[in-house]
Amino acid sequence: MDVNGEIISGQFDQPNNEFSLKRVKHLTTESTLNEAQIDSLYQYLERHKYEDGGQVITLYDQIPFQLDQEEIMQLIDDLKQVKSLYQ
Repeated sequence: MDVNGEIISGQFDQPNNEFSLKRVKHLTTESTLNEAQIDSLYQYLERHKYEDGGQVITLYDQIPFQLDQEEIMQLIDDLKQVKSLYQ
Protein backbone atom coordinates (compact mmCIF):
# COMPACT_ATOMS: atom_id res chain seq x y z
CA MET A 1 0.00 0.00 0.00
CA ASP A 2 1.37 3.42 -0.99
CA VAL A 3 1.70 6.14 1.63
CA ASN A 4 2.07 9.69 0.34
CA GLY A 5 2.30 12.10 3.24
CA GLU A 6 3.36 15.71 3.44
CA ILE A 7 6.89 14.89 4.65
CA ILE A 8 7.40 11.20 3.93
CA SER A 9 6.26 8.74 1.30
CA GLY A 10 6.84 5.08 0.76
CA GLN A 11 5.27 1.66 0.50
CA PHE A 12 3.83 -0.45 3.30
CA ASP A 13 4.50 -4.18 2.88
CA GLN A 14 1.66 -5.92 4.75
CA PRO A 15 2.99 -9.50 4.52
CA ASN A 16 6.31 -8.43 6.07
CA ASN A 17 4.77 -5.72 8.28
CA GLU A 18 7.42 -3.18 7.15
CA PHE A 19 7.41 0.33 5.77
CA SER A 20 9.81 1.11 2.91
CA LEU A 21 10.63 4.78 3.12
CA LYS A 22 11.18 6.32 -0.32
CA ARG A 23 11.15 10.10 0.29
CA VAL A 24 11.75 12.45 3.21
CA LYS A 25 10.92 16.05 2.36
CA HIS A 26 12.71 16.53 -0.95
CA LEU A 27 15.31 13.76 -0.49
CA THR A 28 15.01 10.34 -2.08
CA THR A 29 15.96 7.44 0.16
CA GLU A 30 15.67 3.66 0.46
CA SER A 31 15.13 2.59 4.05
CA THR A 32 12.98 -0.10 5.61
CA LEU A 33 11.46 0.70 8.98
CA ASN A 34 9.76 -1.70 11.35
CA GLU A 35 6.95 -0.84 13.73
CA ALA A 36 9.27 -0.14 16.66
CA GLN A 37 11.33 2.33 14.63
CA ILE A 38 8.25 4.18 13.38
CA ASP A 39 6.82 4.26 16.91
CA SER A 40 10.10 5.49 18.39
CA LEU A 41 10.30 8.40 15.93
CA TYR A 42 6.62 9.19 16.47
CA GLN A 43 6.99 9.23 20.28
CA TYR A 44 10.12 11.39 20.09
CA LEU A 45 8.41 13.97 17.88
CA GLU A 46 5.31 13.98 20.09
CA ARG A 47 7.47 14.78 23.14
CA HIS A 48 9.44 17.54 21.38
CA LYS A 49 6.94 19.03 18.93
CA TYR A 50 6.67 22.39 20.72
CA GLU A 51 10.37 23.04 21.24
CA ASP A 52 11.68 26.27 19.78
CA GLY A 53 13.82 25.85 16.69
CA GLY A 54 12.18 22.64 15.48
CA GLN A 55 14.15 19.41 15.15
CA VAL A 56 17.02 18.09 13.06
CA ILE A 57 16.61 14.57 11.71
CA THR A 58 19.26 12.63 9.84
CA LEU A 59 19.14 10.09 7.05
CA TYR A 60 21.76 7.36 7.26
CA ASP A 61 23.20 9.25 10.27
CA GLN A 62 24.89 11.51 7.70
CA ILE A 63 22.38 13.78 5.95
CA PRO A 64 20.79 16.20 8.41
CA PHE A 65 17.71 18.21 7.59
CA GLN A 66 15.77 20.72 9.64
CA LEU A 67 12.07 20.38 10.44
CA ASP A 68 10.22 23.47 11.61
CA GLN A 69 7.22 23.10 13.93
CA GLU A 70 4.74 22.91 11.05
CA GLU A 71 6.79 20.17 9.36
CA ILE A 72 7.04 18.28 12.65
CA MET A 73 3.25 18.30 12.92
CA GLN A 74 2.98 17.12 9.30
CA LEU A 75 5.47 14.32 9.95
CA ILE A 76 3.56 13.27 13.07
CA ASP A 77 0.42 13.02 10.92
CA ASP A 78 2.32 11.02 8.28
CA LEU A 79 3.64 8.65 10.96
CA LYS A 80 0.14 8.19 12.38
CA GLN A 81 -0.94 7.04 8.93
CA VAL A 82 1.92 4.54 8.75
CA LYS A 83 1.36 3.35 12.34
CA SER A 84 -2.27 2.55 11.52
CA LEU A 85 -1.10 0.04 8.90
CA TYR A 86 0.87 -2.18 11.27
CA GLN A 87 -0.99 -5.28 12.48
